[in-house]
Amino acid sequence: MSRGVGPAVIDIEGTTLAGTERARMRHPATGGVILFSRNYRDPAQLQELVREIRAVRRELLLCVDHEGGRVQRFRSGFTRLPPMRRVGELWDRDHEAAIAAARAAAVVMAVELAGYDVDFSFAPVLDLDYGSSAVIGDRAFHSDPLAVGELAAAFIAGLGACGMAAVGKHFPGHGYAAADSHVDVPQDSRALEEIIARDVAPYRPAIAAGLAAVMPAHVIYTQADARPAGYSSFWLQEVLRGRLGFDGLIFSDDLSMKGATTAGGIADRARIALAAGCDMVLLCNDPAGQDELLDALGGVPPVAERRFARMRRARGPDTSEAAYRDAAAVISKLA
Repeated sequence: MSRGVGPAVIDIEGTTLAGTERARMRHPATGGVILFSRNYRDPAQLQELVREIRAVRRELLLCVDHEGGRVQRFRSGFTRLPPMRRVGELWDRDHEAAIAAARAAAVVMAVELAGYDVDFSFAPVLDLDYGSSAVIGDRAFHSDPLAVGELAAAFIAGLGACGMAAVGKHFPGHGYAAADSHVDVPQDSRALEEIIARDVAPYRPAIAAGLAAVMPAHVIYTQADARPAGYSSFWLQEVLRGRLGFDGLIFSDDLSMKGATTAGGIADRARIALAAGCDMVLLCNDPAGQDELLDALGGVPPVAERRFARMRRARGPDTSEAAYRDAAAVISKLA
């Protein structure tokens, strides 16, 4: 049981825990810890770091961005995962082989992360590649909504078979807006009908495949709402919860990103994201801001257990060594 964990997901600075970081993890508003490349030196160090985190507070979610390609935080000692574009390129030649490859990538990711007691990765990317967003680019499976939906569903099924939850991002779609929300406030001026018909389409098969969580984009879709999707009850409650029937957990994207600054200071960003429909909020690369965030969220109700519990890693039926080796052999041809 989560015992009433809070909505904040925070990070740490190095390869071991500082006293201040232990204190933040014990704060009742904290619900998870995200790891980055700076937190990883080698497998033995990661194992010890995770042991330290679990010893501080066992119920916290432990997560990472480990998509593959240029977004893979742990490298030495881990299988090199290809950017998902490689799977999309295979789709253009052989649909069945691509679906098998998407599942294989998920199995390799899940088995290797599970070996270090990491609960989940923020994957898969469900954005379409329009050729205009450098920050998405080859992180996207494809430009075709049908391809993205089917490949994402296979990826989600692969994770699920290994007991790992999937997080779809960046809802409703970051692939069209050219600006990078890490350093800018992107806008997408397309008609709402087009965004729903194309960019939102992959979420339907993904949800049907068991998608456990969604991360909205720090993008303003000007024809739908003046606020970025992560602060928009229209996108999170009317579209995602209402039209799509999604009942999983919603994570904000990192509130330290430039695209999140439209809502004011850290405390305001978190409150607005939660009010709009997010269940948990991330704040990374800002230790002082984390203290402000935790203080601001001290009285916020705990995350709904039924959503939080789905993010916990569980042992799946297909985590045998043979299944892992077979999946790794498939992926080695694409890396």
